Amino acid sequence: MKKDKKMQAKVDLKSNMARKKRVFFLRQVQQELKKVTWTTKEELKTCTKIVIISTFVLSLGIFAADVIIQGALQVVSSVAKVLGG
Repeated sequence: MKKDKKMQAKVDLKSNMARKKRVFFLRQVQQELKKVTWTTKEELKTCTKIVIISTFVLSLGIFAADVIIQGALQVVSSVAKVLGG
C-alpha cells in the first residue's frame, strides 16, 4: 500500500509540475505577444499589393526568358539538322 501511495504522490507531483510549466510558458507567450507591433490594415493592404505585383512581374520575366531560350534552342536545332543532315 505504501508503494502505491508513494508512486501516486510522484505521479501527482510530476503532473502538477508539468501543469505549472505549461501555465508559466503560456504566460510568457502572452507577455511576448503584448510586445509585438502588429501591422495596420493599410500596411497589410500595401504589402499584399506589392507581393502580388512582384509575383506577376517575376512570372513575366521567367516567361520571357523561357521563350527566348526556347527560340535559341530551336535555332540551334535547325542549324544542327542542316549541318548534320
